Amino acid sequence: MRKIVLTGGGTAGHVTPNIALLPSLKEAGYDVVYMGSKDGIEQKLMNDFDIPYVGVSTGKLRRYFDVKNFTDPFRVIKGYSEAKKFLREYMPDVVFSKGGFVSVPVVRAAAALHIPCIIHESDMTPGLANKLCLPCAAKVCCNFPETLKLLPQDKAVLTGSPIRKELQTGSKLDGLNFCGFTANKPVLMVMGGSLGAEAVNKVVREALPRLLEDFQIVHLCGKGKMDNLLLNTPGYKQFEYVKAELKDLFAMTDLVISRAGANAICELLALQKPNILVPLPAANSRGDQILNAKSFEAQGFSMVVDQDDLTDELLVEKVHELYRNRDRFAQAMADSSQLDSIRTIMKLIDEA
Repeated sequence: MRKIVLTGGGTAGHVTPNIALLPSLKEAGYDVVYMGSKDGIEQKLMNDFDIPYVGVSTGKLRRYFDVKNFTDPFRVIKGYSEAKKFLREYMPDVVFSKGGFVSVPVVRAAAALHIPCIIHESDMTPGLANKLCLPCAAKVCCNFPETLKLLPQDKAVLTGSPIRKELQTGSKLDGLNFCGFTANKPVLMVMGGSLGAEAVNKVVREALPRLLEDFQIVHLCGKGKMDNLLLNTPGYKQFEYVKAELKDLFAMTDLVISRAGANAICELLALQKPNILVPLPAANSRGDQILNAKSFEAQGFSMVVDQDDLTDELLVEKVHELYRNRDRFAQAMADSSQLDSIRTIMKLIDEA
């Protein structure tokens, strides 16, 4: 039996693409082990999948001053030793890394044992962890055409991001029933990421009276972000988050308003949902969402609105413009070469 180690963590975005690969890996006969941090979100997310989990010590790689910058390198070194010990015993045929700081000791240890590594970079510009792993990689997968120029030419492959297949199996009728919506009015979905987006939530709710004239709205607003005064508003349904029902909500949705996290927008691409992206401002991030959004806009997949420019009037105007041109956006996404990412990545894994 062929063996593979998956790694990546720190945020859900570093784990969900690995989860999306699991069915194809099992179907291809791989024995799978997940290596992550000892107390990170990745262990919690992997609990549902009956995959052996190996925790290693790790430290965060910061570009800013923090007292932990003096202690975390020692944790990374310890994690490297722990990873190397396990990998030497298990001896996988290949390591697939989705990035995040936990991946550094795992990938570097694998390279020291001459185990081929494939890494995946979700964002337009490589994060620090993946930059440290680049020299060890056999291939580097990416989501954006622009990223190819920032990676070693002999290693870079435009694959897109692995998307959970179940998201494409939803029922429109089940989604409508779940929200209490009708079939004769288009549906707008608002997504703020796993933690919600306060600024987007606020403007959407200010625009509700005008938006509800023409759309039904399902709002995934984030934990603790429900507005109890709007609970009984006809045509407007709020959820902190959804899990099993998400596929049905996507199936019934005509348009989406979303943050521009790489995994979220790759899901919109795979599902061919016309969308408006409101990227996280540079002041609150390293600017990767802004670059992600601009790439999708340039490829004809998305409309982009800067958070600083977002008003209820502009939002209503952009939603109607997107709806009028929805077929053009959907066709651009249908023509994309980044839709079959799982098959492309599986081919790279098999070759490695």
